[in-house]
Amino acid sequence: MKTSWKRQFITMWSGQSVSVLTSAVIQMSLVWYLTSRTESAAIMSIGTLMGFIPRAVVGPFAGVFIDRFSRKRVMILADLFIASISLLPVFYGFFAELPIWVIMCTLFCRSLGNAFHTPALQAVTPTIVPKEHLTAYAGFAHGFESTSHLISPALAAILFSRLSLNLLMLLDVFGALFAVLMLGFVRVPEEAVRDKSRRSGYFTEFKEGFAIVRTQPAIVFILGISCMYSIIYSPIGTYYPLITITHFGGEIKDSALVETVLSLGTMVGAFTLGLVGKRINKMRAFALSILTYGVCVAITGAMPPRLFYVFVAASAVTGASIPFYSSVRTSIIQTKFESEYLGRIFALTISLTTFTTPIGLICAGIFAERIGIARWFLFSGMAAALLGVASLANPLMKEET
Repeated sequence: MKTSWKRQFITMWSGQSVSVLTSAVIQMSLVWYLTSRTESAAIMSIGTLMGFIPRAVVGPFAGVFIDRFSRKRVMILADLFIASISLLPVFYGFFAELPIWVIMCTLFCRSLGNAFHTPALQAVTPTIVPKEHLTAYAGFAHGFESTSHLISPALAAILFSRLSLNLLMLLDVFGALFAVLMLGFVRVPEEAVRDKSRRSGYFTEFKEGFAIVRTQPAIVFILGISCMYSIIYSPIGTYYPLITITHFGGEIKDSALVETVLSLGTMVGAFTLGLVGKRINKMRAFALSILTYGVCVAITGAMPPRLFYVFVAASAVTGASIPFYSSVRTSIIQTKFESEYLGRIFALTISLTTFTTPIGLICAGIFAERIGIARWFLFSGMAAALLGVASLANPLMKEET
């Protein structure tokens, strides 16, 4: 294990990166399809909810299964489930134009599969990667994801313009099957899986996940900050094209430039975390990332329209801060708890932050219309910066991990 864990990690993430890439392409294609077919904000909102609801509601319950059974098997079954769901629009599209209900079912079921897959993946990582390397390799994992997200818009645009959606969905099937193939070569230690003699009732284990989290006040604080931050963070990411065009007077090409620079910044930040992750204070890095993000977003909201290229530069810094929030939080949780609880804890974490995301989107939709998108960025950035300062000032965040 000592000589092979890096190879195991790279093998697993080579499959995951391809799967992330194909999933991102399909997600964009589904959104474009809904937009072109309906031009309805209500339909787009329903589609967004279809992607949120399963992860938010099913997540905590999925965590028990992840901790009870082979996590590698859970990931494989989740990938196969997503692949089989993607075949529904493939076959339907051969006989008729894809109706909206098929797209909604596809979005819902893909989210349901991810409710099991994502926490299982995060729980598997510390069984492969030594504890002292978790932060660095969380950064590398985020870097692989960011690279896939950087490529996906251009690839999606090319394929969506040349292929029907049902044929395009075959790409998602390929990505899921490739991830399964790569997982087949990975040896995942399963000592964290509870044997049947140690299992209590399902709901007892469900409640045990909450009880274990409460034993770590610092984690409770981090989860609270994450929920509040999610309310700010989620709509800001959605509104980058809007502020580019309406406030800075840009065009589609300018919006594409901003999105590319933001993704490049995230990729650079992720690989930088991979290089320095072993040497940083994780609690402090987590707090500083929120503060940095908030300051950059507030500056963006305060800029006059003529400073477009300063906005582009700020977007790069904003992107670079993101891995130091999400990846560092993941590694903090991985190092704070025993492996046998990680499925439930990660499922709970994802569920909590997913629940708060629609709240942020609703608030942003209401208030950004009234006060203007630039002021929304300004006030949201100030709020995020205050969360970062509060995190830095809290004694619970001063402990080293």
